[in-house]
Amino acid sequence: MSRRAVWARLSDAQLLAQCEVDTYRASGPGGQKRNKTSSAVRLRHTPSGLLVIAEESRSQHENRDRALRRLRRALYLQLRDELTPEQLRPEHLAQHEDYHDARTAAGRLDLGRKDPRFWPVAGVVLDVLQALGARVSEAAEALGVSTANLISFLAVEPKVWEQANHLRNRFGHKALRSS
Repeated sequence: MSRRAVWARLSDAQLLAQCEVDTYRASGPGGQKRNKTSSAVRLRHTPSGLLVIAEESRSQHENRDRALRRLRRALYLQLRDELTPEQLRPEHLAQHEDYHDARTAAGRLDLGRKDPRFWPVAGVVLDVLQALGARVSEAAEALGVSTANLISFLAVEPKVWEQANHLRNRFGHKALRSS
């Protein structure tokens, strides 16, 4: 199991124990109480170096929970697992712990952002894109889906779309255009 997968599967308390936690006063709406309460939360995940912030709520507890959710997403968005040529074979990816139950019976990736499988699958998809030089058609073939279906999956979440285009730019390809 990769470091990313281990970290993402930790309980909130275990993940929080790996972080430096800062609380501070955030500016913005909230009235007088906002200026007296250190409710904003900044988490720095020490092992990975990722930094996330949550300051929307006047409640420090709500902001801490939001920051933890953002950290889990950031693990899948920003940390790439290296895949060997053997691991890129469709039959191997079909057995990947984060991907094996992602496709429908018709072989499509139809997951919404609120599906608990979405972020782990997005991590695998981005890993495959990176390993194949951000070539979408080759990544789709390795993942066992159509190119159109893969592009639709990437477009479900703007941050995943942005990360895919970041990879494409890094490999010298044009950005994907949303339809």
